[in-house]
Amino acid sequence: MPRLSADTPFLHPEAEVKATTFGTYCEVGRGSRIQNSTFGDYSYCDRYADVANTDVGKFANIASYVRLGATDHPMHTASMHHFLYRSDDYWDGAGVDEDFFAHRASRRITIGHDVWIGHNAQVKPEVSIGHGAIIASGAIVTKDVAPYTIVAGVTAQPLRRRFSESVADRMIALAWWDWDHDRLRAALPDFRAMPAEAFLEKYEGA
Repeated sequence: MPRLSADTPFLHPEAEVKATTFGTYCEVGRGSRIQNSTFGDYSYCDRYADVANTDVGKFANIASYVRLGATDHPMHTASMHHFLYRSDDYWDGAGVDEDFFAHRASRRITIGHDVWIGHNAQVKPEVSIGHGAIIASGAIVTKDVAPYTIVAGVTAQPLRRRFSESVADRMIALAWWDWDHDRLRAALPDFRAMPAEAFLEKYEGA
């Protein structure tokens, strides 16, 4: 019987998940912290990922120790310390700075479909990652990444395209990530064996 389910995401018992919704066949690995986010169908994160304020597309591959939406401290005030906004941790009745937390939560990341984010990579708030992109291990992404582009480094810079622009456009038009579960299963041998262009030639217009 398959380990993953259309009905219930597989959440490791040591994962911490808050205010997050999941599509079908999703998985969250050990020690991961997921908050104020959405995961599209078939997306997963490996161990000790930290995902906040992020809309994850379908079939996203998020490796171990990835950080999405690393939060910022206030730099324009006299102190940057979190006693400013987590004040009730320090004084009775001080309350939290609701406006600060609302602003932080509004700075969302968008991750496209079929994206691979490598081990220990970071994506900063308000960045968009296009469909089919690859973020190399250890990269720190501060700017939007175009579809089917591979980026690496600190700060991340494009290395090359994963597919040519024409193939990328055709893949986006095909939108195989919207196929139902049975159609994906039927096409599984071709997903495994065919190069991208051959796959497109077989399934475009099918």
